[in-house]
Amino acid sequence: MARGTVDPGRLATMSGTLVHRGPDSDGTFADGSVGLAARRLAIIDLATGDQPIANEDGRITVVQNGEIYNYRELRHELERAGHRFSTSGDTEVLVHLYEEHGERFAERLRGMFALALWDSARNRLVLARDRYGIKPLYYRETGDELAFASELRALPRGEVDLDALEAFLAFNSVPGPLTIFRDVRKLQPGHVLTWGNGRTELTCYARPAPVPASDVRDEEEAELVEELRARLRDSVRAHLVSDVPVGVLLSGGIDSSMLAALAAEEASEPLRTFSIGFEERSFDELADARLVAERYGTQHRELVLRPDAALLLPALAEAFDEPFADSSALPTYLVSQLAAEDVKVALSGEGGDELFGGYYTYAADLLAQRVGWTAPLLRPLVERLPSSSARASFDYRAKRFVRAAHLQPLERHHGWKEIFSPEARAALTGRRSELDPVELLRARFAETEGAELLARLQDVDLGTYLVDDLLVKTDRASMAHSLEARVPFLDPVVTNFALALPSRHKVRGLRKKVLLRKAAAPLVPPELLRRRKRGFSIPAAAWLRGELEPFARDTLSVDTLHRQGFFRPEAVARLIDDHVAGRQDLSRQLWGLLSFTLWHERHVEQTPGPLREPRLEALAK
Repeated sequence: MARGTVDPGRLATMSGTLVHRGPDSDGTFADGSVGLAARRLAIIDLATGDQPIANEDGRITVVQNGEIYNYRELRHELERAGHRFSTSGDTEVLVHLYEEHGERFAERLRGMFALALWDSARNRLVLARDRYGIKPLYYRETGDELAFASELRALPRGEVDLDALEAFLAFNSVPGPLTIFRDVRKLQPGHVLTWGNGRTELTCYARPAPVPASDVRDEEEAELVEELRARLRDSVRAHLVSDVPVGVLLSGGIDSSMLAALAAEEASEPLRTFSIGFEERSFDELADARLVAERYGTQHRELVLRPDAALLLPALAEAFDEPFADSSALPTYLVSQLAAEDVKVALSGEGGDELFGGYYTYAADLLAQRVGWTAPLLRPLVERLPSSSARASFDYRAKRFVRAAHLQPLERHHGWKEIFSPEARAALTGRRSELDPVELLRARFAETEGAELLARLQDVDLGTYLVDDLLVKTDRASMAHSLEARVPFLDPVVTNFALALPSRHKVRGLRKKVLLRKAAAPLVPPELLRRRKRGFSIPAAAWLRGELEPFARDTLSVDTLHRQGFFRPEAVARLIDDHVAGRQDLSRQLWGLLSFTLWHERHVEQTPGPLREPRLEALAK
């Protein structure tokens, strides 16, 4: 939207950079100063669902990325109110719902979406993002223009935001509303942005949050178990709505196994499931995934992965338009490639850990309340433990625990996961930032005063780590292959229940996901209930001490670091040396530096165009 007339060539170029998100069709709408473009991945209403879509008189026009799962119920309601429909899909519901409810229309939506709606009568542009942040939406506002897109690659670059870089070094992802570019922002989950007559207004329409401690559910556990299973079944059924086949990304963990079980019971034909494995045994979950596949007779495909530095990290840097250093993006990218060969839609288990207490950090949070005072006493001994390359090794967790257990609740929760400390960031960059990234967490934490402590910490993860890491990973890795990933745990039917549970139904001692495991018991093989959490993680520590070491040293060379100007070469070299020598496990820090450097080469030093999807068969065993 601009004060002048929209350039159709620029609009077409922006749309062309996002062809991977919608290769089936494209459409544009121009109305003087306003231009909308949509790329379509045809999943619902294959015949008449192309976008943009307008209401009866053409006054309101909409484009959306995502799916509205309650569109049929909303359509019936709107038809009874007198609205006439010309398509049979979910997108047209948006314009009529807006006619009825104005900017509050988003409150009625059950789904995942990023959408733009033009109201010509009121000269108003409306942007909205789903309440969990499943789908991305970026915007860049200058004095006379608002540009927006599903990915940064479609917007002008601008300068790197050093505050965003500081946050990236702390979290290994860029937290919203920041982006890596100073002039671009993320529309936050559950928010609506309106722009008209040169004025911008941001409104929060939904903020999922834990209930006050006095209002937690107090029914018998058996009753809650049955209710949870029924709610998950309801969500899975809604997420299976599609006019094309739907599969499941199956990691072998409780979350994805439960989704596969419920989906298989709902499906009218054999479910398709997809898994990634590794040569390193402690990271390989293929055997667990096979147990689920065999039990439900799914059409199961799997791929065993080996490292190839020349393809592996550059492919991720190409797919991710912002620095992103969660190494589990690699298996997610590859399992999405595998799934996209057979299906257009796949269910994924994001959200289960944050909602039901699946992380070791939650057990550590509760343990620290009792024994955190001993951490400073034990630290000298624990720090002498040798560094292992195994997944979630004892030495790694023990060192993390003794370094943070004595801190205040939020600071120690961040301490379990912090990538570079403030001191390490200063040594790496040679500067002290005025931004304290933890302030972003403190603001979220303050909003839930009165809820149980564990629920408040889970909420911080739900609004930051889940949104800015896990959901970014799932969206970019799947859409790089034109695959739509749906996340049934992130549905009000499930989240409203989880946010009302007392802590004892989530974490007890070292036991995690207490209630969810009991709900899963009749559905998944018993061996899986006893296995510790793995997820789509990779053996990054071992790879960086082996096959990836030469690649890391070459990518993080003195010449490259001087050219980019963000990191001090001597500090980076010291990190590599300490990791390779086994003095510390610095794999997450090194993965972050590699990710940023490769991202900068592809998205700043070059002008990004349409995503070039590399086929990574060479990584298969």
